Amino acid sequence: MQFAAMFYPLLAVLIWAMNAVVNKLSTGVVEPETISFYRWFFAFLILTPFCLKKSIKEWDTIRPYLAKLAFLGLLGMALYQCLAYYAAYTISATMIGIFISLIPLLTIILSLFILKTPITLGLIIGSALSFFGIIWLISGGMPGILFEVGIGQGELMMLIAASAYALYGVLTKKWQIRLSVWQSLYWQIIFGMILLLPLFWFAADRAITSENIGLILFAGIPASIIAPFLWIKGVAFLGPNKTALFMNLSPLLTALISIVVLHESLESYHYIGGAVSLTGVMIAQRFSQ
Repeated sequence: MQFAAMFYPLLAVLIWAMNAVVNKLSTGVVEPETISFYRWFFAFLILTPFCLKKSIKEWDTIRPYLAKLAFLGLLGMALYQCLAYYAAYTISATMIGIFISLIPLLTIILSLFILKTPITLGLIIGSALSFFGIIWLISGGMPGILFEVGIGQGELMMLIAASAYALYGVLTKKWQIRLSVWQSLYWQIIFGMILLLPLFWFAADRAITSENIGLILFAGIPASIIAPFLWIKGVAFLGPNKTALFMNLSPLLTALISIVVLHESLESYHYIGGAVSLTGVMIAQRFSQ
């Protein structure tokens, strides 16, 4: 049963890796504000027949959590997703996948301050290795150049995006919102749409076309509904710690899909920086207890 359960998080990570490629494919085809809003709008439409009736019935239970659900919607649905679409204009899908793989490490680091988890030698070593790996990646294997030109806009956006999603995970654990997973997700999507509405309204182009409809639907259904469902099932069968390890496959899967679909090339600094960063994440995860 546990072996079969491994396919849940594996498929979830595969979908999210494909979505990193969708982020890149969306550049020039659909505005970041537009796809950010539409992905959650379509997810909202699909979930409403299953969630609205229960939301009305359980309104007195939901209402005390609205402020927290709104903040989680800001972090996970609005900030994280929108920044990833903006970042795709200046960095590769492979690089997006590498930054996404840092989320477990950033979650552990934020837990030190918010959940008061103890600091360990493994966390210190893992964090140092991951930091060095990322510096090697964003500098193209020449760390000294960062003192001259600084960190690129796309890399900075993805670092903020990954940190926002890590904070999302830590606060979800800290607050222990006593709603079903789907009710919690449903209301976070609602608040995410509301928060993205001003950006969407002033977007240069809000049209759904034959070129972008497939990208929007993939982001709105597999990446926003199916993948979270698979991930939740994985956590239920394997536990959160074992499930989180599958996120380490994100850069590898993203790179493979990017090579096939986008014809991205991998340089030596990708291999070195990616391997060092991933090793750091795995050390921090393995020895964070």
